[in-house]
Parts: sequence; C-alpha cells; structure tokens
Amino acid sequence: MKRLQYGSRTMQGHVASQGAATAIGFVAVVFWSALALLTKMAGNIPPFQLLFLSFFVAFIFSIMIIAWRGNRLVKIFRQPIQVWLFSFAAIFIYHALYFFALQNAPPAEASLLAYLWPLLIVIFSIFLERKAFHAKHLIGALLGFGGCAVAILGQSSSLNKISNYSGYIAALLCALVWSTYSVINRRFSDVPSEIIGGVCGLVAIAALPFHLATENAVYPTMREWIAIIILGFGPTGLAFFAWDYATKWGHLPTIGALSYLAPLFSTLLLIAAGWTAPRWTVVAATLLTVGGAVIATFDHRKVFSGKFNRDGV
Repeated sequence: MKRLQYGSRTMQGHVASQGAATAIGFVAVVFWSALALLTKMAGNIPPFQLLFLSFFVAFIFSIMIIAWRGNRLVKIFRQPIQVWLFSFAAIFIYHALYFFALQNAPPAEASLLAYLWPLLIVIFSIFLERKAFHAKHLIGALLGFGGCAVAILGQSSSLNKISNYSGYIAALLCALVWSTYSVINRRFSDVPSEIIGGVCGLVAIAALPFHLATENAVYPTMREWIAIIILGFGPTGLAFFAWDYATKWGHLPTIGALSYLAPLFSTLLLIAAGWTAPRWTVVAATLLTVGGAVIATFDHRKVFSGKFNRDGV
C-alpha cells in the first residue's frame, strides 16, 4: 500500500522493528486500563469539562516533551489539513459518542458494545494486511471479547433491557470510529507522531464550547486535579502518542487482540481501589482474555524481537 508522503521528515529511521512498535501499542493499552479508575477519581466533573481539562493537560505535556527533545513545533505541525482533520475527528468524535452512549444506555452494555473496536481492528486488518493475518489473531480477539463481556457484564447487578436505541447505536459507532481510525492511520505513516500533541489541543478547544453550552462547571478538588493531571499525562496523552506510533508501524492483528487486556486490567484496578467488588466472573474473564492474548501472540519471540518472515509474522 502506497504511503502518503506527508511531513518534513519520516519516522522510518526511528522505528526499530515492527515488533517494537507492537509492544509500544501495548503501552497505550496499559494507560487506557487506568481510564475508568481515574475517571472515578475525577468525581463529579461533567464529561465535556473533563474532556477539556484532560486534553488541555495532555497538550501542555506534549508541548513540553517536544520542546525538551529539541524539535521545532512549526516544523512538526506543518501538515496538510486532511492530516489534522483525520486525527482530530477520530479522537473527538469517539469521545463524544462514548459520553453520549454512557448517558443514554446502561453503562455496562454500552461499554461492551464500544469495546468491539479491538475485534474490528483484527477483522479490518484481514483486508488491509492479508499476508500478515493468521487465524490465531481472530481466535485471540474473539476470546478477548468474551473475556471483556464477562468482565463488564459481570460487574452489573442485572442486565438491562434495551430502552434507548440511540445509546447503543452511539456505542457501536464508537467501535467503528476507533477501529477505522486505527487501521487507516497506517496510511499516514510518514506523519510524525508528535502531531498528536497538537490534536490534543484541538480536542480541548472543541470540548470547551460543548461544556459551556450544556454543563455547569465544577471546580475540582485537589484529589480531582491529581486525577485530571494523571489523565492528561497518561490515558489522554502519552497513550495516544503510543497508539499513533503502533498503528503506523506495528502488527495490527496482534495489537487488536492485545487491546482486550485493557478492560481486564481496568476491572482489576477498580477492584484494587475498592470501587468494584471482586466476583468469580473476574477469574473467568482473566482466563478468557489472557488465553486470547497468548493465542494471538503465540509466536511471541518473533512478534517482539522484530524477526518476521516475509508474511510479516
């Protein structure tokens, strides 16, 4: 597939291997596993206010890191408008749909539908990278989705009947938006990942009018500020840098299968923090999810050493 030649420099020389990029994608998964816990710690901060504050913090951290590395912002941010629109639209629309889904459908079921995106990444990558796909990736993703279902629905006291189709549709659109973005992002492999810092700034700016128009501002407490700062540094900051890098250079089927570790880790963190009571379903979810990850990365020595055959695995 022909790459679009965007940007004043390419990342080709900075990529050690496809396996290393895949491992970096797992870093994003680890960061995202803390999203639910940090959102809980953020207390009663309204969704769009939280979106604005966390992405603004991510923008500040990004600028500091780029400046510390000695890179010129103008040089990095001088990209065609379609590059900016693509990343901004994916990140902003996904979060807007996700918030809408949680507000208009039972949280457990909405979260489960939204977490179809790792499975869709695996399926979409079949068509994008036919030579790099093996049945183990689809099996691993299916087991991961099963573990995700057990982990999420197992924390719900009772399953809710479908009462508002709009929330479920929004959750499904979440999965479609993020999986499509993750797969198509490989076309922009010559665009430096540092551009994500600017995208975080755009997301913060776009969230502010929605907050002002639809929400009452809440002044965060010290604990909530700490949660917001950590959110901005990790799940809404470095995680997007890592994900951008991984989806451009990593092995997409493996990344998709490994992504199902996020809801499992998230559930375990909530249990450790006392926000969720431990249940037998956590054990079942762990076995399914970890089993899926093991199957998907069965030939792990090749996947993470960068030693691939001509088929890419």
